Amino acid sequence: MTNTQPSRGTSDDLRLQVVLARAGVASRRAAAALVTAGRVRVNGEVVLNASRRIDPESDTVALDGAPVGAPESQQYYALHKPSGVLSSVSDDRGRRTVVDLLPAGTGRCVPVGRLDFESEGLLLLTNDGPLITALLHPSSEVPREYLVEVEGRVSDATLDTIFSGVTLPDGSQASAKPKRSGRGGRGSSWLVLTLQRGRKHEVRLICAAVGHPVRRLIRVRFGPIRLRDLALGAVRPLTAREIRLLRQKTQSEKARTGATTDGSR
Repeated sequence: MTNTQPSRGTSDDLRLQVVLARAGVASRRAAAALVTAGRVRVNGEVVLNASRRIDPESDTVALDGAPVGAPESQQYYALHKPSGVLSSVSDDRGRRTVVDLLPAGTGRCVPVGRLDFESEGLLLLTNDGPLITALLHPSSEVPREYLVEVEGRVSDATLDTIFSGVTLPDGSQASAKPKRSGRGGRGSSWLVLTLQRGRKHEVRLICAAVGHPVRRLIRVRFGPIRLRDLALGAVRPLTAREIRLLRQKTQSEKARTGATTDGSR
């Protein structure tokens, strides 16, 4: 028999806005707005509290009178993004996006942050909204590591400047932990740069600021996840251990800063 009241208090219960988001109805924030607008019913009764915990297995949820499907299973992928592919779920100009590289039948997944259109390397994709928000929140300081080919030969003094910090065109300061990774061809150098944040174009802007524009940029690490030998354009599921490490990273930063956890290249 269907419950007449939302269930509460079991380990399997989820907040109503999370149930809606996982069912693909809307983002968690938009789902909360739907609830407070009185458009969502649980077991036939309007619920105005988006944080009300329900059991998605036994409680019936409807939006504007239409039943909401069961929550999507959570999925986590690592992708070796090629150059010329957008870090987006769609494009109004018809260009290829990273979700086009996911296996058929994957379901809804979105990239965790971005890589520039011309950039390559590791990109995580998932439908775990809370994890995405936590990983991208400035307080998480998830390290991003990039293998970068730049124009010219980079001096020790320039490496010190990158580490100390440079002023970007918008007046903000940015820095990275640099190290050499060999000499490139045609008068270029390879560096490894590690950053703690993911501001837009940050690696390219730092390198341009010290007079060494980027020729090629490859992200090789995001937090505890490494690109390793994943082939260009290939995708693989994250292991249970990798997912656990990502969650531990965000939980430890949340505990350290007291922040509630919400960046790119």
